[in-house]
Amino acid sequence: MSAAIRHVTISGRVQGVGYRYFVEHEARSRDLEGWVRNRRDGSVEAVFSGPAEAVTAMIAACRRGPSSARVEALRDESGNPDMLNLREASERFSVLRTV
Repeated sequence: MSAAIRHVTISGRVQGVGYRYFVEHEARSRDLEGWVRNRRDGSVEAVFSGPAEAVTAMIAACRRGPSSARVEALRDESGNPDMLNLREASERFSVLRTV
């Protein structure tokens, strides 16, 4: 089973609707590593690391989002292992502060 690291940025109505906590729950249920955070421009940014199939399913979940969100666009790019260093040291998946 191959591993993947993906960096995604989601835009639309994705702040103030529980989107980060939706992402956290979905990522943890798939046993993924990474993080999610709001950006000051109104988007949400996340990094996912794990089995390629689980990461692909996670990105599909991000395209849907929670019922109160409206995802207008999702940019999906290759990530690198250094991006995982932003998460909290004791956590596999972290909700980070807004940047």
